[in-house]
Amino acid sequence: MEYSNVLIIVSIMANIVKVGIGQFSSVHMNLSQSIQKLESIVGEASNQGVKLLVMGETWLSGYPSWLDHCTNVSQWDSKEMKEVYLQFYNSSIDIKSKEFEKVCQLALSNKVTLCIGINEKVSQGPGNGTVYNSLVIIDQNGKLLNHHRKLMPTYTEKMLYGLGDGQGLKAVNTEVGRLGASICWEHWMPLTRQALHDSGEHIHIALWPKVHEMHQIASRHYAFEGRCFVLAAGQMLKACDFPELLEQPDYLKSNPEQWTLNGGSCIISPTGRYLVEPIFNKEELITCELDLDETIKERMTLDTSGHYQRRDVFEFKVDHSRVTDQELP
Repeated sequence: MEYSNVLIIVSIMANIVKVGIGQFSSVHMNLSQSIQKLESIVGEASNQGVKLLVMGETWLSGYPSWLDHCTNVSQWDSKEMKEVYLQFYNSSIDIKSKEFEKVCQLALSNKVTLCIGINEKVSQGPGNGTVYNSLVIIDQNGKLLNHHRKLMPTYTEKMLYGLGDGQGLKAVNTEVGRLGASICWEHWMPLTRQALHDSGEHIHIALWPKVHEMHQIASRHYAFEGRCFVLAAGQMLKACDFPELLEQPDYLKSNPEQWTLNGGSCIISPTGRYLVEPIFNKEELITCELDLDETIKERMTLDTSGHYQRRDVFEFKVDHSRVTDQELP
């Protein structure tokens, strides 16, 4: 009888997973140093028992927050901006590169599933010269499970990023359940949300530059609508880390140590309530334990991929093909 009780306890605990968000700045527009910093963060997460680690939008190698602050980013044919773009391109990562292999190795050596936002470049073949706002999910065996390119760069981002496609609009199986992810304002694209809801997420990863109030609303709405946990990850970036060639406004010049991206990372339950409330203006590893069974319990009343979808009324399909192929002919 005592042995039976032990089995029951193990069964109950089987769906508990520990997750983390690494709310740390990268080394802005420096790929090699950012990977070195990532190594330390992944190692610390592993030491704390984290099985899923999330890093924010374009963490490798930094979100271009300066697009929304500096005055000379949009001048046509600007020599300064071309030089900044060169730095931006050179600090981006190719998923076929040795640098990306090292990122995969970090997941493998630490036995951590890693979701990280990247500035992605294509070194050869169709798409070379363009940078994509992308995310990757790498499992604890170092295997790339998903590679998603942001469908629509938002406003000033269009000056730097190419259009993504539907290949990554899916959840993938991992040791911490089915994971899906999307980037920033994709959370306000209803059909993008529907594609991921249909894919059956236990955990949704929401990557943002910073998770301010409206981004909190979008993340909480996503959790409630999708009946899944949401890890909303924000970036950290100081004004003093902006490219030196760009003209900063007075409010940044007077306080170069201020955060232009100040985090706001949080963890949300399938009911839309906070498990970890937003943390601002602070670099830290944010952790939480999740009971994945909660995602199924909450779908009893609302399942937007099932009894709340009404396929007899609506038609919906997703093109999962990659628009640009990285392989040479």
